[in-house]
Amino acid sequence: MIRVIRGQYKGAALKRVADLAVRPMPQKLKESLFQVLEPRIAGSNFLDGFAGTGSVGIEALSRGAALVVFIDEFYPSIKVLRQNVAKLEAEDKALIIHQEFNRAVIRLAKDQAAFDLIVLDPPYRLLDERNPLRVIRKRGILKPKGLIVLRRHRKTKFEVDDFERTRVLTLGDDSLDFFK
Repeated sequence: MIRVIRGQYKGAALKRVADLAVRPMPQKLKESLFQVLEPRIAGSNFLDGFAGTGSVGIEALSRGAALVVFIDEFYPSIKVLRQNVAKLEAEDKALIIHQEFNRAVIRLAKDQAAFDLIVLDPPYRLLDERNPLRVIRKRGILKPKGLIVLRRHRKTKFEVDDFERTRVLTLGDDSLDFFK
């Protein structure tokens, strides 16, 4: 079961996507992530890329993010995500985009959206094929003092020229790379 850790929705149980392709962020990893992000969340514009169940973005809403944009292209994830947001009555602070990530970022850039925090949790195999940070840089949706966090398998080599990697946090098989 996935639960909200802290804040307004603390303890709320979230629905899971009934598909093994969707791997929610483990609770301990999510706790570690939010220990780092905590000082930046209140009042922020937060992007939850490859959102799945939405547990990361919902945690940000629970801790005071002003707006969370959720992006996912997998319909079962979108369906569960909408149910999770509705259960918490957080629709007024959430925008759910059912679209491929790059296309969604292009759309957001056209709408002049900009984010303080971007958390990306793509399917691990996607990082072998493309770099989701490239479209973020090209479209300019990260605010100047913004932060990007990318979850990857610890053995996946992920090199990037688009942003400066400032920290790597590894827990079990997962690594969180922090970029500015």
